[in-house]
Amino acid sequence: MSEFLGTAVLLLLGGGVVANHLLPKSKGKGGGWLLINFGWGFAVFLGVYVAYSTGGHLNPAVTIAKVVANMFDPNVTLAGDIPVNAGNVAVYILAQFLGAFVGAVLCYLTYKKHFDEDCDPALKLGVFSTGPEIRSYGWNLFTEAIATAVLIIWIFVSGATENANGLGALGVAIVIVSIGASLGGPTGYAINPARDLGPRIAHAILPIKGKGGSDWGYSWVPVVGPIIGAVIAVVLVYGTDIAV
Repeated sequence: MSEFLGTAVLLLLGGGVVANHLLPKSKGKGGGWLLINFGWGFAVFLGVYVAYSTGGHLNPAVTIAKVVANMFDPNVTLAGDIPVNAGNVAVYILAQFLGAFVGAVLCYLTYKKHFDEDCDPALKLGVFSTGPEIRSYGWNLFTEAIATAVLIIWIFVSGATENANGLGALGVAIVIVSIGASLGGPTGYAINPARDLGPRIAHAILPIKGKGGSDWGYSWVPVVGPIIGAVIAVVLVYGTDIAV
């Protein structure tokens, strides 16, 4: 339940800062890229706190990285004394996707009157999901993998997923801001399959005025790229002797 709530908070606030920057007549319109970076960083900070009891993953890439590192050892836990097994991992990931979907819906409802205004459909989609500035699927995939690997490496080195409090949560927030400011330009730095796919489904379902398409042709990149990055991070940190 805490992973669901944490990810919902993440997407409500993360989507909200993008909506504030992009949508017509918003008081924060044109706030800029750094506003988005800091907004997402603080969204992660609060989401981690909400989901502290289960480690504050909020991200299937983080959960998958932990599973790969633990090699499904039933004697090792993800967090909160939850055994690492296929069933529990599936619950984690499902909760993250559902939380992301619900958070995106709440963001839409918060900005409903602004979504009703005439606006470029691509900007409305941008509130929900990421998209590349230069569409090149191979390079876009590479960018998402590298950015996610940076996040996962920091999480493993710092032990943030086992210490989702104080400096741990703040540290994750700082890393998110740094990744966005440094590596986010090409793709919008999804670095989280749930963060992108859950809201993209919400965009497709919701009755958003003048919304246009949901860009399903690109949708696989912010799902596959972070997973690749998670595995790369585990190998870089632990090498062939994978064990936490």
